[in-house]
Amino acid sequence: MTIHITPGEDLQAVLDAAEEGALICLAPGTYRCKTVIRTRNLTLRGAGADKTRIVWDDYAKKIDDQGREYVTFRTYTMAVCAQGVTLEDLCVENDAGRPEEKGQEVALTVYAGGFRMKNCALISTQDTLFSGPLPPDLIERYDGFLADELRRAGQMDQYFENCLIQGTVDFIFGCGRAVFDRCELRSGFDVRGTGFVAAPAHGSEQKEGFLFRRCRLTCQEGVRPGSVYLARPWRDYGLARFEACTYGPHIAPEGFDKWNDTHRDRTARFFETPPVPGRVSWINRETEATGEATL
Repeated sequence: MTIHITPGEDLQAVLDAAEEGALICLAPGTYRCKTVIRTRNLTLRGAGADKTRIVWDDYAKKIDDQGREYVTFRTYTMAVCAQGVTLEDLCVENDAGRPEEKGQEVALTVYAGGFRMKNCALISTQDTLFSGPLPPDLIERYDGFLADELRRAGQMDQYFENCLIQGTVDFIFGCGRAVFDRCELRSGFDVRGTGFVAAPAHGSEQKEGFLFRRCRLTCQEGVRPGSVYLARPWRDYGLARFEACTYGPHIAPEGFDKWNDTHRDRTARFFETPPVPGRVSWINRETEATGEATL
């Protein structure tokens, strides 16, 4: 089943009506809408990441109609909540802007496994891509606040190929088992001055986390040299591996951060191959609590 849609049509209604396994082809243009995918094995195919854009502008400090802040996990432009979804040749963007005032602004949230994204762009500022599931403490905290489909537990496998992911602070974060293959990770300018690419939060029982393989780490004009860290652990035992990546001068020589005044450097599982001289001493080692960490 193939469905063709143009800007101005109700994308959410099309997604809700689509049968499992359908191909939805989006014509060039901007689709200004907040969307949730709940049907398994859908494929959304645009006309190119520079031609087909799905855009919305929610942010963490926005107040809803019940007087509550949205918090990070309701700010997504698109949420994928069904197994086996594929996105190709399109852009998902959160254009709220000014994260120093508005807080987190998620473009894409993935609360499902079997997810694939190819030749796409994800554009925002702070917290661009959330790779689910949530850490267990947040699943409990948001009971009754977030919809159940946004609070699922369990392993969620995700694969990103030849994609542009742009953000400022912690712009790839979560607990998913995610591979980023030949992607461009572009750090945007942030008035606060310091940026972070990844913020993994994998539990100690997870042996696979974020794998960045053959990725290019670039930046926008205005980002200071040495001002961006590759990763910091959002929770203890966060797991990320950088393999055969190339780095611009915006990447801090020490590479990794332990997350403010915490002691997460004692448990974080961060790896970089080939090793880069001058990195912090606590990477490229296995932790006694978890055994060998592989991806």
